[in-house]
Amino acid sequence: MRRLSKSIILSVLALAGLAAAESHACTNVLVTRGASTDGSNMVSYAADSHQLYGELYFAPAGVWQNGDMRKINEWDTGKYLGMIPQISRTYQRVGNMNEHQLIIAETTYGGRPELWDSTGVMDYGSLIYVALERAKTAREAINVIVDLANTYGYYSSGESFSIADKDEVWVMDLIGKGPDNKGIVWVARRVPDGYICAHANQARISTFPLNDPENCMYAPDVITFAREKGYFKGEDKDFSFCDAYAPLDFSGMRGCEARAWAAFNILCDGKFTFVDENGNEVTKDAYEYIDYAMGHDASKRFPLFVKPSRKISVKDVADVMRDHYEGTPMDMTADIGAGGNALPYRWRPMGFEVDGKEYVNERAIATQQTGFWFVGQSRGWLPDEIGGVNWFGCDDAATSYLTPIYTSTYEVPECFRVGNGDMITYSPTSAFWMTNRVANACYKAYNIMFPTVDAEIDAWELSMMEAVAKADQEALALYKAADKKPRKQIRRNDKARKTVEPFADVRKYLTAFSVDNAQKIFDKWVALEQLLLVKYIDGNVKAQNPDGSFVTNGYTDCIPDNISQPGYTQKWKETVAREHGKVIETR
Repeated sequence: MRRLSKSIILSVLALAGLAAAESHACTNVLVTRGASTDGSNMVSYAADSHQLYGELYFAPAGVWQNGDMRKINEWDTGKYLGMIPQISRTYQRVGNMNEHQLIIAETTYGGRPELWDSTGVMDYGSLIYVALERAKTAREAINVIVDLANTYGYYSSGESFSIADKDEVWVMDLIGKGPDNKGIVWVARRVPDGYICAHANQARISTFPLNDPENCMYAPDVITFAREKGYFKGEDKDFSFCDAYAPLDFSGMRGCEARAWAAFNILCDGKFTFVDENGNEVTKDAYEYIDYAMGHDASKRFPLFVKPSRKISVKDVADVMRDHYEGTPMDMTADIGAGGNALPYRWRPMGFEVDGKEYVNERAIATQQTGFWFVGQSRGWLPDEIGGVNWFGCDDAATSYLTPIYTSTYEVPECFRVGNGDMITYSPTSAFWMTNRVANACYKAYNIMFPTVDAEIDAWELSMMEAVAKADQEALALYKAADKKPRKQIRRNDKARKTVEPFADVRKYLTAFSVDNAQKIFDKWVALEQLLLVKYIDGNVKAQNPDGSFVTNGYTDCIPDNISQPGYTQKWKETVAREHGKVIETR
């Protein structure tokens, strides 16, 4: 919580903008294979909403007849929007990935409100999941999204999509054309190999190459439509999508772009290397852009793509999703808003007023209202049955784990199953509810309890990275054995209307691996929540022996000994002394 003065005191409009952004406030990080430790393309996504329940969406591949229709319900609300014709074959999807290792994620930026079309059939969530059912590659997905939105109308506001396959990673900004113009205007740019990108509820594509279809695609009328609406005047080469369709304001910088800056700052170790407008690769200190991230200076926009200072792993990306601006001027643990135990969260609303002045709390990447989150890996050196991994988790990324789910799985774990609880129905077998129990326990005394949780997260995720490497080899051996079998053994089963699978053993093995490990870490989290209660009850901390047992008083195993009481942070003590010291001073 920071007091904003002079040029950055918020107006009522800016506060409203922050509130609007919070309704669908998500964060994506995109990593190309040349920037990753293992040559995989990766996309991370935190699906942040106060109403979204964390579960792993699953739809097996399907074969459809002429006349079959697909129902479209708005992802955010469940509202029925219409029907569209099915295609003859759809691909399996597991969360936001499909069987061909295609990944699609998003963040909502809103943009110009007059461009919303209430008559549209395709909302942004349906565009994602229908595209996953119909596309094998990122370029195909872009075409599917555009075709669906232009054919059936686009129901949502402005969106940024992250789209990755085995070879390429793309970022796409789009927005509707209003109730009198069916369809969307859009731009998609390929992230250069060896670079990364990030977006967080603010359109990030500004100017773009007009004659480079290998690296940039866009709607034919993206510029002319902006001219017609009065959003842009000037030469085509100077056209900026985000400036025309999502004009920047304080909330766009401080509440949104700051998160993308934070991701870059971490993954680039404070040095942004990028290609400038003259085609030269340059390196600048991340803090040259801090005034932009903090909402002071809109002219200091940081680049769309940057080269990380090191190769990036799945664990690196996961940990970026756990950031609270630690070590920056926006550090959420450093002011009195963090309470007496350095809590890096602020309950909503973000803005507030004191003595006629407007103030704002920070919005970091990690947040309490995450429904689910993931790091998707597309690994082109492996067959599709093995290559796609959705590292999936629920709730606040900082206090929850990711566990690997192969996208060839026949089923999802019970703890992630759709329908196993909801936002108003508790389920003791739901990962969403169990991770919430652990998170909300930590919120009471964060700096004391979080290290215990963090150690469990690190141990699990690092062990799973090793386990996945071994599972890959086991699955690959099964794959090669199956691939050597004569194709005459693969028969058409006309009655069941499906083909006998040549790689069924691979999929069965990876299904068991995914389900068993998800259940294992769920059980660990059940035990962890109990440990947090017992160890940290009432502000006390019970000492533990090296084997994890509690230290007792030597007379009975039921009474603990060596209990400590950490108390509060120095910042809290100083603030209480300053504001209430005369009453509580002991002399």
